[in-house]
Parts: sequence; structure tokens; C-alpha cells
Amino acid sequence: MNNKLSLMIAAASLSITLTTSAVAADRSDWPESFTVGTASQGGTYFAYGSGWANYIAENLGISGGAEITGGPVQNMALVHTGDLSFGLTTMGPARESLEGKSPLAPGMQMDNVCAMFPMYQTPFSVTVLADSGITSIADIPDGARIGFGPAGSTSDTYFPKMMETLGVNFERRNGSWSDLGGQLQDGLIDVVAFAAGIPIPAVSQLEVQSEINIIEFNQDELAQITESYPVAPFTIPASTYKTLEADSQAVSMWNFAMANCDMPEDMVYEMTRLTMENNDKMVSIHKAARTTIPENYVKNNVLPWHPGAARWFNENGFTIEASQIK
Repeated sequence: MNNKLSLMIAAASLSITLTTSAVAADRSDWPESFTVGTASQGGTYFAYGSGWANYIAENLGISGGAEITGGPVQNMALVHTGDLSFGLTTMGPARESLEGKSPLAPGMQMDNVCAMFPMYQTPFSVTVLADSGITSIADIPDGARIGFGPAGSTSDTYFPKMMETLGVNFERRNGSWSDLGGQLQDGLIDVVAFAAGIPIPAVSQLEVQSEINIIEFNQDELAQITESYPVAPFTIPASTYKTLEADSQAVSMWNFAMANCDMPEDMVYEMTRLTMENNDKMVSIHKAARTTIPENYVKNNVLPWHPGAARWFNENGFTIEASQIK
């Protein structure tokens, strides 16, 4: 019995030694730090991305942070080239970039970008000051000055086209969400067309300082938009903003976190694991992360999966076929 016990202890010690060595070896190709591309301050990408980067850095024991960028389109380019290791993107701009249709680099197929995990849906919603008298899309006057967010952002890419489809004539303005919120309050613009996860920090700030209207799409407008663009109907719950007295009808597009496909497999595996297994922590970073759950992995029908992320999903009962992995 003593001999058997000694053998078992020796075997266990050897196993621990080998495991420890494997972990050390697995980290040998990890960078000392990482940066995630987000978007402008005042938007959900920046709040979500900077909180996520800090959370991952703390748990993996490496340095990490967020970088302010122009949003999903620019993030695709920066991650593809390796200027950034990680980024946040929306499925519409991701598809265009993958197909070589990015406005930032026409003809360049950005195919070195891999999906990591689902984030949340980006609703497209319209905000105005209450004293503007605008209560519907049809009320927006000809020549209205509309802020569409940072140039090249998801909102700037799709919302102007949507407005044109709905017959709205406007002057196009760009800027960070925080800046556009200030311009709306100061009367420098008439409308802000937001595309960001809810609650949008800039809208929450606006309704504290001013009386606002959050404009929804009617059924005919919804039908036109969903038929013409890669979006789906989305309901903004009344509880999202104190301004809303009832649920508000919008449209939305899914967001995913992405990695440069050359990032170490074990590093991406650990980052995916920490995110997918700790939703409470993610929700504490931003309420939009309520949908940052494994089941929503099926919302990615655009990007190939990073091998590290795919390994976590496949180990945990979610099927990602080999043909879907980079």
C-alpha cells in the first residue's frame, strides 16, 4: 500500500510539473502587452472595450488597454495589418472589409481577422431635443443637420443610406458621440443618428442635461430598412432610458470581438474563456454585455474563427466546424 501511495504521489507530482511547464511554454509566444481597437469616447465600444481590456489584463497578468479609433471599419483594417492585436467590429462593415469593399482600403481583402466571441447588437436609433418638435422620422425637416458619429463608423456607413431610403434630406456631420451630443444641446445640429450598444453613454448623459425624444421607426419604415440593409428589427426596452415611456422600435446589427489571426492560440483561448465564463463580470463592465454569451456565437456568419476561440467553444458544447476556422 505504501509503495502504491508513493507511486501515486510521484505520478501526481510529475503531472503537476509537466502541466506547469506546459503553461510556461504556452506563454512563451505571448506578447508582453495588447491593445484593443474600440471607437470614440462617449460610445459603447469605448466603454465596453476599455473595461474588457482591463479585465483581461488583470486576470492574465499582462498589460492591456483600449485605443480610441474610428470604429468597426478602421478596427478591421488595424487588426488585419497587425497594427492592433484585437478589435471590436460590426458584421456589416466586417463583411465589406473581408470582401475588399472597405472605404478605407478599396480592393484590400482583410482576411487576416478572426472572430473571438459575440458581444451585443448595435441598435440604430435617432435622438433629438424635445423642443425641436420632431417626434417621427417623417418630421425631420429638409436640410436637417444630422450627426452620424465618427467618419467610417457603423453609423456613418449605414445610417445616411437608411435616411436617404426613407426620403430624408440632410446635411451630414461627423464627430465623436460625446461631441455630437454637445452640438445637439448647443443647437449646432438638429439630430443625432446613433448606432451603438445600449445604453449609449452619450444619450444617458444627454437626458440628464436636456429633455430629449428618442425616435423610433414605424412599421413601414422598418420594412424598407430591413429589406435594403443587413439589419434586423430590434426593440429598445423602455427601461433603457428614463426618457422612454414605452419600448422603442429600432433595427440592429451584431458586434463581435476579433483578433489578428496570427495571435497565439492559447492566449486567445484564455481570453475567450474568461469572457464567456464570466458574464456577470462583463455586465458589470457594460449592460450591453447581457448578450455576450456563448449561445450567440451563431450570429457570426461572416468572419472565420480564431483557432483559440473555436477550441473553447468546441470544448464547451458549441460546434464550430473545421471549415469555419482560420
